[in-house]
Amino acid sequence: MYNQQMDHSEEVKLLVALQSGSQAAFEQIYRKYSARIYLNVLKMVKSEGDARELLQDVFFKVWTKRELIDPDQSFRSYLYQIAKYTVYNFIRRNNLEKQVYAYIRQHTDVEYSHIEEDLSYKESEIWLTKAIEQLPPQRRQVFTLCKIEGKSYSEVSELLGISPSTINDHIVKATKFIKERYNDRGNVLLLTLAYLLVDSII
Repeated sequence: MYNQQMDHSEEVKLLVALQSGSQAAFEQIYRKYSARIYLNVLKMVKSEGDARELLQDVFFKVWTKRELIDPDQSFRSYLYQIAKYTVYNFIRRNNLEKQVYAYIRQHTDVEYSHIEEDLSYKESEIWLTKAIEQLPPQRRQVFTLCKIEGKSYSEVSELLGISPSTINDHIVKATKFIKERYNDRGNVLLLTLAYLLVDSII
């Protein structure tokens, strides 16, 4: 990774070229910003391997979304925003399985202990995680914050800047989606969890 200096007018020309699909312009942009983006990502994920992979993800998004770049706006800020959300999504994916497992353990107490013989917690965790991942982005985020992390509607409303009624709509639709998947699955433990999810809306 390199750090190459260039003035604003040069960068604007490069960004215009990048918009047009110039591989050479992309490589120059990469050389200029990759080192600082890598270090910024590394501070957040604390893993050199993960930071290297995320760095490639960031610049892959720059390339695939190059037509959306505005050369007159700060490209550095744009790049840092992409890096921020790339890391956020990475952390969210890693944490989701842990959160789902904790949720399952919390809601399948001794009353349902016999169900473990039907399906292991680990399999339920994986299946539920995949079901949640199929939700639309904002609905998935709302569901995870409210139902997995246990935040209140008011907390999520303030955090995401959306109304409690919108949050409730997302929760109802997300729960319906997951319940339908569980019913299709036809498994006792999954069905039990689906109804627990429905009951916890109230």
